[in-house]
Amino acid sequence: MNDVMLAALRHDAHKFTGESHDDARETFAGVAVNQAVPEGADHDAAALSRPQQIRERTVPTHEDRYRLSLLTGDPVYDHREFSQGVVESDVRDLLTIENAASAHEQWLESDVAAEFNESVYHPYTSLKYHTLLVAALLDNYRNDNAFAALRLTVSPPDEIEPFRTIFEGERFTLRIDANSKERPAARLGSRPWRSWAAVWNRLTAHPLATDRDKYDMTLDANLRRIQSWSTALQYLEDFAAWRPDR
Repeated sequence: MNDVMLAALRHDAHKFTGESHDDARETFAGVAVNQAVPEGADHDAAALSRPQQIRERTVPTHEDRYRLSLLTGDPVYDHREFSQGVVESDVRDLLTIENAASAHEQWLESDVAAEFNESVYHPYTSLKYHTLLVAALLDNYRNDNAFAALRLTVSPPDEIEPFRTIFEGERFTLRIDANSKERPAARLGSRPWRSWAAVWNRLTAHPLATDRDKYDMTLDANLRRIQSWSTALQYLEDFAAWRPDR
């Protein structure tokens, strides 16, 4: 399992380096990268965040692999603060972890992965959360959990499920699995598509204090509009970092 899950976490290394999928290198810093992900997990995770048939830029003024922030509308990569050497070093440290469970934990905490988009055609998407979605789906599929059986589950902040946790915050974590009837949870649906808002709306209970916290009210209202999974998960992270009262 270690090798398969590491391959999933490294499958989009070419998006860090700016290489095309067809011309992507097979190794990076001595480890195998850019390998195909089994079970259709990469395809399904991509379908959660972007329409597969659209191959044109949705933001004509943005043409590179660095993500646009949905919170500010600006590129998250600031050349004045981060050198290319620092970015390359952080990417190397992330991709060369040899233990898959440890690599998953580092992806949850990664800042550098959040700087890149999943697709230049959809610059608000997040490479970080696309990769975490791939890992969660693959681990479920390899354990005979079909997509239609999967749920988005809210868990305590210190509860990390290897490969299945897709978001880690100070107040709660989110994971995808098929065994979550006892927690606030919602089914993902019958097939993978851009459905974040629909799933968030179906949660049996919400982890935000929307009855008394004005920032949580704003966050929740926006999460009920975002369709892309990787965009929504990244927005959760960005909003938590931005909150002036934290």
